[in-house]
Parts: sequence; structure tokens; C-alpha cells
Amino acid sequence: MKAAHAVELPVAIVGAGFSGTLLAVNLMRLGVKVVLIERDERQIAKGIAFGTRQPEHLLNVRAANMSAFPDDLGHFLRWMGFSAKEEASRFVSRLAYGHYLRELLVNAMAATPDRAQIHQGEAVAATFADDAIAVLLRGGRTVACRSLVLALGNFPPSPLPLLAGLSTDTYFPDPWSSTATQGVDSLEHVVLLGSGLTASDVIVSLHGAGFSGRITALSRRGLQPRAHADVGPVVSPPSRPEARGSWLLRQVRERAANVGWRAAIDELRPHTQHLWRGHDEPAQRRFLRHLRPYWDVHRHRLAPSVAGQIDEFKQSGRLEFVAGKLLGARPHGTRLLLDWRPRGEDETRTMMADRVINCTGPEGALARADHPLLRDLVRQGRLRADPHQLGLDVDRSGRAFDTAGMPQDRLFAVGPITKGEAWEIVAVPDIRRQVWDLARYLGNAHWVGGEGL
Repeated sequence: MKAAHAVELPVAIVGAGFSGTLLAVNLMRLGVKVVLIERDERQIAKGIAFGTRQPEHLLNVRAANMSAFPDDLGHFLRWMGFSAKEEASRFVSRLAYGHYLRELLVNAMAATPDRAQIHQGEAVAATFADDAIAVLLRGGRTVACRSLVLALGNFPPSPLPLLAGLSTDTYFPDPWSSTATQGVDSLEHVVLLGSGLTASDVIVSLHGAGFSGRITALSRRGLQPRAHADVGPVVSPPSRPEARGSWLLRQVRERAANVGWRAAIDELRPHTQHLWRGHDEPAQRRFLRHLRPYWDVHRHRLAPSVAGQIDEFKQSGRLEFVAGKLLGARPHGTRLLLDWRPRGEDETRTMMADRVINCTGPEGALARADHPLLRDLVRQGRLRADPHQLGLDVDRSGRAFDTAGMPQDRLFAVGPITKGEAWEIVAVPDIRRQVWDLARYLGNAHWVGGEGL
């Protein structure tokens, strides 16, 4: 009787952003009961990435590759009403994609009304028994489930001790806060700490909010994301590269010299996760220490129109990307004085700013994650950090390793918090495959096919 009862229990998914929503939709399509738990109802079926209300925020992947389903790669194109090749190459707004995800969830729940529930609340603890897991929500409610999946998305940027204690009017630790770009029309100088995709989004948002002053994007290397080509490249993926380490890097550089750097990078897409897994931990650490910033700006690109807008700001003198290290910050009236040292120099410089926004990117270290359920699972010994502090330690199926290094059959994770295992697991094409595979595993439908990316 216990086994039969356990089969009827749902799969509980904590986090209803892109990863959690898509996993839930795939499970419902397979007839599996699902409970979605989300503490912020505004993020349901959207998450931070697609929850923006600003139409100027565009996807960083062409519409042709944004289908939610690996077995139907034209799904999003049909939803948008796109048919021509030019439209398939477009970079549509993230706002539109958020509507797409929400419609997928609503339709899946309507088709199987007895198989899915959404609980708006914060999961704070979980108790594991032989035949069930009880997830405790803040306020005392509990959700019984047979498996628990953590789909928590990206954690906020890591706190910067150098800026602790500064006025909330001058320092904004969360770049996605609605207040970070409010009241900027009268400001003269905004400093962004970080120069990647998050900084690019904030630059566009500042302009949309009426900011007409100067922007300085300060990062260790001063690199900025590259742009996609106007038209998607025609890439014939080669067989999986056998080279490793510096030899692999040499091969990619040689290939880039022959076909262009975009094509050389794009050819690796089907193999990136395998290449990451094929390197041992020391080699992975060397990549993260020396090559990660360069990989990020070439692999994770901007829509051409966004890149063009940022180039215009640079050419007009309104925007500057600088390489250096922040050394300190102190109030100066209603403004801030920032002490920093340019990369490769010994002299300290000072610049005045009206506002500083933390765009350093998502935090990955489990020890600094501000989530009560994670803290509870760590306390129980059911979670551990991956070796590189990029997120949770999981196996290829998404099963979480406990502190003894054993994979757990009822505790899983998906999305960016599994970056340590897969490396490339932040873009839609990667996550849709991951949740597709996990849904088949949890739904005992391993025989269903997919596109294999």
C-alpha cells in the first residue's frame, strides 16, 4: 500500500521560473502530478530573466532556437507567428517570451487540471521519510511529494563588503531591483561594477529611464559582450573534439582564423558540456581562472540592435568600459567617491559617482546562498557545493550529492545552480534539454526521443 500511495504523490518543484515551469510542463505532458512552489508570485512562469517589464530587454538567442521543447524546435516560432527566415533570426523581447512561458503553463494545467497545483509561498525545510517527503512552507503549510526538485534559478550577486553600509540611494546591490534605475534623469555619473550581460541590460534600462549622463562599467578585465551577427551562421557541427586543455584552445583559435570566431564557437555548442566533463578538476579550475571571461563574452552575445546601441553610447562618450579593481567607496555629500586601481598599474585613482549598481553577475557559492530551504538541506547533510563553488553538486541526471558524495534518488536540481556539473546550463537550449531528460526520468518515459543537443 505504501508503494502505491507513493506513486500517487506529486513531484514538488521549488522555483517557478524558466527551469521549474518548463520541468512542470514536461511532467504534466507525461501525466505526472506536479506541485510548483514559488515564493514570489510575480516570477511564476517567468523568473528574473523573463519577468522584465521593459520591452527593450531582448533575448540573447535567436527566435529560431527558443522553443521550449527539444522535440518541436519550431514551437516558439509558430507561437510568435514567424515563418520567414528573417523573422526566425530575430531577437524578440524577453517580455514576449515570458508571456510564452506563462501560456505554456496555463495550457498544460488546463489540459490536466487534476495533475498540477501552484503554491505561492516560501519553502523553508524538508523532511524525508521512507515513502514521502514533506516540504514545509513559511507559515506552517506542508506539501507532500515523492521527489523534490530545486529549480532556484540564479542567485543574486554576491554582497560586496567594500560597499557595505552605503546609502540605499547611492548603492544598489541588486541590478534587477525596480529601484536601481529609477530617479536617474537628474544624475550625472553611474558606475556599474561588472561589464557583462547584466551590465548591458542595466545600460539599456538607464537609457530607457531617461538617464543622459555618463556610465562607467568597471570590471577586472574591462571586457564587454560581443554581438551576434545580423544573420544566423550556417554551422555544420564537427565531431566531438578529442583535444583537451591548451591543445583544444589552439584548435579553436585555428578554426576561428578559418571560419570566423562566431562559427568556431557555435560549432562547439553540441559538445561543450561533454568537453567540460572530459576535463579533470584542475583543468576546469585553470579554465575558470584564465579563460572564463573571454569565453563568456564570445559565447554569450548581445542582440545586434542592443550591441549597436551600446556602441553608440561609447562613441558619444557617454559610456566607458574600464579594466581595474575597486578598492573602496566613501560618501561625499549626496554622492560617492570611489577609489580604484586600473589593471596593470600601481597608482590608485578616484572617481565621483551618483550611483553604483552591482552587475557582477549571479552568486554561485552555496555557503552564501540566502535561501532557507537550501540552508536546511545543507544542515541535514543532503546538499554540498560543487568543487568550483558554482552551485550544487549533482550528477548528470540532476541528482543531488549528499555530503558523503552519494547521489540521492529523490532530491534533484536543475538550471543554473547545476553549472558545476554541466558548465553550459544557463541558456534556453541547454535547460530545455536538461528538464526534458529529468521529466522523462521522473515520469518513467526514458524511451521518448529528442534532438540530442
